[in-house]
Amino acid sequence: MSSSTADPRFGRKAPKRPIRLSWSDERVRNVVWQVLVVGAILGVIYWLWSNTSYNLEVRRIATGFGFLEREAGLPIAESLIPYDPSNTYFRALAVGVLNTLKVAIIGIVLATILGTLLGIARLSRNWLVAKIAYWYVEIVRDLPLLLQLLFWYALLQGLPGPRQALNPIEGVFLSNRGLKLPFIEWAEAHSWALLAFAVGAVLTWLYRRAARAKQMQDGQPRKVWPVALALMIGVPVAIWWAMGAPWTPDVPALRGFNFRGGIDVSPEFFALLLGLTLYTAGFIAEIVRAGILAVNQGQWEAAQALGLPRGRVMNLVVLPQALRVIIPPMTSQFLNITKNSSLAVAIGYQDIVSIANTTLNQTGQAIEGIAIIMLVYLTISLSISLFMNWYNARIALVER
Repeated sequence: MSSSTADPRFGRKAPKRPIRLSWSDERVRNVVWQVLVVGAILGVIYWLWSNTSYNLEVRRIATGFGFLEREAGLPIAESLIPYDPSNTYFRALAVGVLNTLKVAIIGIVLATILGTLLGIARLSRNWLVAKIAYWYVEIVRDLPLLLQLLFWYALLQGLPGPRQALNPIEGVFLSNRGLKLPFIEWAEAHSWALLAFAVGAVLTWLYRRAARAKQMQDGQPRKVWPVALALMIGVPVAIWWAMGAPWTPDVPALRGFNFRGGIDVSPEFFALLLGLTLYTAGFIAEIVRAGILAVNQGQWEAAQALGLPRGRVMNLVVLPQALRVIIPPMTSQFLNITKNSSLAVAIGYQDIVSIANTTLNQTGQAIEGIAIIMLVYLTISLSISLFMNWYNARIALVER
């Protein structure tokens, strides 16, 4: 038979079997099981809703989120936005959300930096450095996080008072009142300069992509650093200078029984950030170490054969490839930092859990309070997951 002669059977579609209302038909069984499962879930949800509504009505407990517009009368020690006890519960909860985001974002950045350094140190050829990193990881990971938070908080509370505060660096004071740091007096010009820096960073990234694309076409490398220097340093400094922004540092100084001036880091926030960072860095270190070891040894040998020193081999060859292994488990650690920040209630830091608990105790709106906490953590966790999944897909190998 000639190869050009087509078998007419290949162009036909398989005949569809008619559905028989019989348990022996697989399609009928699938539909029945799905209907039963969905019905059971809806039945459980209805039972929980009706039972909760009945119990609330019997106990004459009001429902709904109308309490958010009432005056809170809740004192909050630290907040990123202006807050007064005469504000509403909604604003108090907003302060709690921002406090949670503050410790989570700073903790993620610090834990990533420290964990990466520890992971690389674990593979160091220096015996002492490798052993110190090893014992740090083993000890920190084996101790419960809550115990570590209590330890750091008790340690900070045991420091001397402001008059005998530790002063390791000029303008920096550490006492049982927290950490005091110098701070630049913020003005409107600083905000515009910061915005210009952010825009410059985005434009620099776009220029870098365009420069790489042109290099792939003509093979001519283009320098990115002059553009980055102009956009990220030159333009913000010019705006800052033109608007006459003050550059006077506000240095803390002892006045009476406490410090005045500077920026204040409370003992609660400092202990929480310290505990979260040190604890999570131990897990990130193992993730980084595993990612580096996953890179084939031939990559090291090929890069060293080109005459690259070990540090540049790590930065330019190994780590970029290891990121494809590191990013997925790193996402879980970022989520853990956010969720573990809820332990702040144990040391008195007023995050969303602490403020929501106080709110539900004052109003009796327990279901609504718990729902708000769950919604906040769900939103933050999904946002982190979406960003990290996007970044993971971006750096993934593209098969040709």
